[in-house]
Amino acid sequence: MSLTGTPFFVTAIVLAALAVVLPFLLWSRVRGPLLVRGLARLAMVGFAQITAMLVVFVAVNNAHGLFTDWDDVLGRQDHVEAALDLGPDGLGGRRVADLPRTEQSFRPVDPSLDGRIRTTLLKGQVSGVTAEVYVWLPPQYDDPAYRDVRFPVVELFSGFPGTPSSWFAGLRVTEQLEPLMRDGKVAPFILVSPRTRLLGDQDAGCANVPGVVNAESWVSVDVRKMVTDNFRAVETADGWAAAGFSAGGHCAAKVALAHPDRYRYAVSMSGYHDPAAEPASITGKDRELRQANNPLNILRDAPAPPRLAMLYTGDGDDGYRQGLDLRAAAEHPTRVEVRRVLGGHRTSTWANEVPAVFTWLTSRLEGAGAAAGAAAGTSASHR
Repeated sequence: MSLTGTPFFVTAIVLAALAVVLPFLLWSRVRGPLLVRGLARLAMVGFAQITAMLVVFVAVNNAHGLFTDWDDVLGRQDHVEAALDLGPDGLGGRRVADLPRTEQSFRPVDPSLDGRIRTTLLKGQVSGVTAEVYVWLPPQYDDPAYRDVRFPVVELFSGFPGTPSSWFAGLRVTEQLEPLMRDGKVAPFILVSPRTRLLGDQDAGCANVPGVVNAESWVSVDVRKMVTDNFRAVETADGWAAAGFSAGGHCAAKVALAHPDRYRYAVSMSGYHDPAAEPASITGKDRELRQANNPLNILRDAPAPPRLAMLYTGDGDDGYRQGLDLRAAAEHPTRVEVRRVLGGHRTSTWANEVPAVFTWLTSRLEGAGAAAGAAAGTSASHR
């Protein structure tokens, strides 16, 4: 039975209820020596505690999208088939334009999330990663009035641990944005959420580590190409944004700063700069990797200031100070906006930020004239 979804949750509740009833029915009926009776009663108490914890765990997991299955819980998932040295651009000497077209089939995910969310198992042509990707299309996508429009894209990164469903279950991103998109208050973005937990209980940090994982190429090359090959998505950086919370905020800032030719906007909610802030980080355990994958260092070491608009949110050392440090180091045309957001390092805080974050993205998109056709409903090239 699947870890997520209603059937297992209902089963857990039934078992918990049964565990409460059993002692009332059997406590005084247990027979045998004192030791046997004691062990039997202890087992009933233990069963009640375990089932109660199971109900809480499943409820929290369903609400926040932390794990997809038991292998995820136990840290046994390995989505890396190869991890070649792909060089600074993450392409290994190849050009995206020369790669074969990515043809994918999609299926609906659990309707308890959103019936319009689709998922596919993507085998990365460049990264050597094979993992699931969630895609949500805005309400305008199938509207005949928009049949010739290419839509802007936001790539969504979860915290650690987390799954592609974290933004949809925990942050309720589509539930909050769909009415705003229908009212024209938020641009009709395609939302794409790839798996970023690729190596069991280790955090790949959206980094390329030869011989270990090419998570950066996975999200910035393979996932991006899959989207532009299968949907009417803007292909240039002007129509692409990266957004994440916690470890996902670190990822969003890092990939956007490293590849301004692929992303024009980035949002980091409670994100950190030093990879070692996440104890499970692969790059945080090595001094050179730790320095090379710090977004602040990436900005400082860039050959020229990247044309990038960034939004940092948080409080104190939980994203706010990191934003101030990045803003102090930024030079035109890099723009960094920092907002203090109270509420702590928790899902409810980030969920409350969703409308403001996407309103900010919409204003930057329209201000830059990027993918304006999608936002205004005018015609663009048709795939």
